[in-house]
Amino acid sequence: MKAIVQDRYGPPETLTLADVPVPQPTADQVRVRVEAAALNAYDWHATRGDPWLARLAMGRTRPRARIRGRDFAGRVEAVGADVRQVRVGDPVYGDLGDANGAFAEYVCVPEDLVAAAPANLTPQQAAALPLAGTTALLGLRDAGRVQPGQRVLVNGASGGVGTLAVQLAKAFGATVTAVCSTRNVDLVRTLGADHVIDYTRDDFTRDPRRHDVVFDLVGNRSLTALRRALTPTGTLVLSGGGVYRGGHLVGPVWLLTRGRLVAPLVRHRIVVLATTPGRQHLDALRAHAEAGHLTPVVDRTCPLAEVPAALRYLEGGHARAKVVITG
Repeated sequence: MKAIVQDRYGPPETLTLADVPVPQPTADQVRVRVEAAALNAYDWHATRGDPWLARLAMGRTRPRARIRGRDFAGRVEAVGADVRQVRVGDPVYGDLGDANGAFAEYVCVPEDLVAAAPANLTPQQAAALPLAGTTALLGLRDAGRVQPGQRVLVNGASGGVGTLAVQLAKAFGATVTAVCSTRNVDLVRTLGADHVIDYTRDDFTRDPRRHDVVFDLVGNRSLTALRRALTPTGTLVLSGGGVYRGGHLVGPVWLLTRGRLVAPLVRHRIVVLATTPGRQHLDALRAHAEAGHLTPVVDRTCPLAEVPAALRYLEGGHARAKVVITG
């Protein structure tokens, strides 16, 4: 089969299209014929081995996972002997986590990391949902504890997670303020944002409005500034971000670490978000999608051979929401 492989850390050009053996499922796995796979910021970080501290988990000198990619959608082609909840022919979607392997024609994945794909979404839309959707869901529902009538601000509202977070916050009954660049103002409004702040013109941390929950997906503001945007008893949810004030050694870890240290000392709730893939999250996302609450935004689609160029496009900050690989 064809797959995008990587044998050393580096820029997107280190990824190559190669022929590799078709994977065989173990007893608790299913093999999926991949119809679509989505890019995430995780993918370009993993490709570069950046931040360097992450290489302790990904592989010190070269990536342990040779085939890149986490999010996928497709049809089950084979099942292991112990698989009980998935059948051959089922349309499914999922997140492979740190195992990677989605940028390929076939992928084997544990049964508990796949779920029935939303019936009202295309494979391309379904593939765009797992990692970004799980991050948005856990950030708002679990960490943020968003309730109807609350005010929620999403910093980074036009990205893969942000576009889904705006929709979910509205589904939870919140009044939503979206922070994005000028060119994405109309996009986030169509997703349901009640207020939009163009960060090229205004600083949301200086805005007089205060919010019950601030969901930070960018990491480009200090803790002091982010807390300034909260009500006295508000919640700040930190979810990494691509801005590396801490440099390429530790990346966004500096902000997350400060958040953990400061949390016990202040009245605000500060939650550093941790996400893990799982069927229960995929089932919840499917329910929201099928109820009409959640529609992934796809910026563009590309064939498998163009993954390096697509990753370069995503890394450059040009993408609006998701970039999806097909065929």
